[in-house]
Amino acid sequence: MARLKVTQLRSQIGCKPNQRQTLRSLGLKRINDVVVKEDRPEIRGMIHTVTHLVAVEEVE
Repeated sequence: MARLKVTQLRSQIGCKPNQRQTLRSLGLKRINDVVVKEDRPEIRGMIHTVTHLVAVEEVE
């Protein structure tokens, strides 16, 4: 199964509370934090919620 590398590029200051909670659920706390997650529909939905704050790459 593919994996996704998610990097937080922008601050969560000024974002809606659900977007802040989504970043925390993904494991991102500050700018330039990186996490690697399995490519599943739940994770894709979380990324879609904060797409303007993160960058996503596929990794092997």
